[in-house]
Amino acid sequence: MKDIRNLIAQMTVEEKASLCSGKDFWHLKGIERLHIPEMMVTDGPHGLRKQAGRSDHLGLLDTVPAVCFPTASSLAATWDRDLIYQVGAALGEECRAEEVAVILGPGANIKRSPLCGRNFEYFSEDPYLSGQMAKSHINGVQSQGIGTSLKHFAVNNQEYRRMTIDAVVDERALREIYLAGFEMAVKKAQPWTVMCAYNKVNGTYCAENPFLMTQVLKEEWGHEGLVVTDWGAMNERVEGLRAGVELEMPGAPNGNDQKIVAAVQSGELDEAILDRAVERILTMIFKAEDTLAETFAYDREAHHALARKVAGKGAVLLKNEDAALPVAEGAVIALVGRFAKVPRYQGGGSSLMEPTRLDTLYDEMLALVGKDRLRYAPGYDAKSDLPDDVLIEEALKVSKGADVVVVCAGLPDLYETEGLDRTHMHMPPAHNALIQQLADAHERVVVVLSNGSPVEMPWVNEVQAVLEGYLGGQAGAGGIADILLGRVNPGGKLAETFPLKLEDNPSYPHFPGGPAVVEYRESLYVGYRYYDTVQQEVLFPFGHGLSYTRFAYRDLAVQPGSGENAFVVTLKVKNTGAVAGDEIVQLYVRDVEASVFRPEKELKGFARVSLQPGEETVVMLELDSRAFAFYDTMRHDWIVEAGTFEILVGASSRDIRLKTMIEAGSETAGGQQHPVYRHFPKGAVIDKAEFEALLGRPVPPNEIEKKGSYTLNTPLYDLRGSAVGRRLYKMIQKQAAGMIVGQEDTSTALMMQSMIKDMPLRNLLMMSGGRLNASVLEGMLLLMNAKFLKGMLVLFRSRKR
Repeated sequence: MKDIRNLIAQMTVEEKASLCSGKDFWHLKGIERLHIPEMMVTDGPHGLRKQAGRSDHLGLLDTVPAVCFPTASSLAATWDRDLIYQVGAALGEECRAEEVAVILGPGANIKRSPLCGRNFEYFSEDPYLSGQMAKSHINGVQSQGIGTSLKHFAVNNQEYRRMTIDAVVDERALREIYLAGFEMAVKKAQPWTVMCAYNKVNGTYCAENPFLMTQVLKEEWGHEGLVVTDWGAMNERVEGLRAGVELEMPGAPNGNDQKIVAAVQSGELDEAILDRAVERILTMIFKAEDTLAETFAYDREAHHALARKVAGKGAVLLKNEDAALPVAEGAVIALVGRFAKVPRYQGGGSSLMEPTRLDTLYDEMLALVGKDRLRYAPGYDAKSDLPDDVLIEEALKVSKGADVVVVCAGLPDLYETEGLDRTHMHMPPAHNALIQQLADAHERVVVVLSNGSPVEMPWVNEVQAVLEGYLGGQAGAGGIADILLGRVNPGGKLAETFPLKLEDNPSYPHFPGGPAVVEYRESLYVGYRYYDTVQQEVLFPFGHGLSYTRFAYRDLAVQPGSGENAFVVTLKVKNTGAVAGDEIVQLYVRDVEASVFRPEKELKGFARVSLQPGEETVVMLELDSRAFAFYDTMRHDWIVEAGTFEILVGASSRDIRLKTMIEAGSETAGGQQHPVYRHFPKGAVIDKAEFEALLGRPVPPNEIEKKGSYTLNTPLYDLRGSAVGRRLYKMIQKQAAGMIVGQEDTSTALMMQSMIKDMPLRNLLMMSGGRLNASVLEGMLLLMNAKFLKGMLVLFRSRKR
């Protein structure tokens, strides 16, 4: 390792400042005279997205083919730490082969609402499960000497106005729900980088938030790496550096490097803060240099086989009435649905990548059962959401006489993408109508879903089986074929609740909020923490998943562990069926009588075990004090309140098989705790006064800026209140339309349209490719605020320079 501090001592202030921002979209700067190399980072939470040659951030240009693994929603449904580690290691190998130093992922944001357009990139509604999955993913990648970027820190749970929205959340919900998964991943895996989110949290942009980036991340959690902005997230650069955000990405002619230099020279910024940032950046660069010094090649076929295995492990059998699955030996299968030949296998946006190959369910089934047993009909049109009577009639004819009908349905690309939240939980009417008519005509219908987040299922009681395939990556079709034909026993379980309807979700009245503020009024009651507390009926509960075999639980015991309030929980699990299978044992904790409001139960441990028919094993789960703790807002610390706790072990949050009581804790809550939400109402109706009592402060105004008060953070759409702003918005829309000729009906086009609408004015510098500078933007802002003389003067001076 280089003598980094000696290198820093040789640098000018200008050179130090230059290292704190990117060279371009994907590269960090180097300093040739000091033999500091440039370094490449790239997208890729579920597959490397390295752009060849000239780069852009929208996926419009070609990317290097890489193995597309299942997305995070599918990875989390495996509940398999070792398997996620293997996926991470495979991603690290592909980075080494392509000389990429840091892969931007994983995403550990909480699934607050099923509508978030990026939910397919996130693990769970539960922070413990999210943290465990993220930890394994990071450790796997970094085992290869490649860095990760844990994102998006923090409280980035929606796409609507994600670059400017202020997420207003109470302190306990922040600590117990939205930060806890990140905390676990940081402490147990030490990601090389943490990516700060675009949004504000309680009034302060994440990119300049010392509470999050320094106090919590660095001082409390002990993060040793650096903080990088999401692309274009930086607001005030000097404040960001002081807050602990070392690296601004991408490179842009925004004058921020010069602001750092000026702040150091004037004494506004202590040069030691700059030196510390540069030290962290150089540490990462030289670690990556050591790894990438050797030529490396990976086994594409082995990675594809791993992707198939993971897809099968992450698929969730939601329903299996009358043992409709697996398909009986020799049965004639009607395979219906365009997804069977044109699969939906990944999400849209910055994670969109080019796979090395792409399997289809039709081809995989054909190879396994032969053409005599397989029939096909598309069932719905590729470009229309509306039912097509001709296609449905063809599907009915194909299914006539078949022993089983397998319908491939779900959400098309345009329904789920970065930059755009869903507005409902419906599948396309064409998919629903096809399923319903087939169910009316046939007694054995199996639905295979391809989607990144929950959907409503109005036909669920009319079909015999439902297999949730999520977005299974390039080999997902093979994993599904293995399950349908009984070659693999499904063992995945939901990492999120499927509500009956959108209105049942606790965030529904307050999602996505806006235009300036989103209120997290449901506090701790996210996902099953809400549904189970208020006994809300759901479609499929958190942790649910069926198998082709059965498992029996017995002999629950709890013994003291090592340390205060630590326990070892043991139980026996037996496969009582006729085939081998995996069971995911889940451990929940309930505080029987707390002095503060708490959910009915919380996940605190799990294990995935594989058992042969008749085999029994002992499962051991360890609990530390955090399993029983809540965050005390008076002491600003975690405490375990003395009292009785119930240990609940089962196959889902609503299928509890074993229970016992223990005594734990040695503290009482610090001072008076707010009684608000002691009994959370069914329907999630929390009024503003109650929420403000919980916050301890008023909710900020939820208003957009008007002409005369526009700032560099005003979204482009909101600038239309001025004539100059309207012209600017139309001009940018026109330029964007020119970039997507031929791709108008794609998720990339949708993302671009949304991004332009919500993008703050300051981000024009990032998107202009050097055609704009900070002075020009300042002049334009003055003109839009009707300060014409000042604006023209600034523009004139900028041209003269």
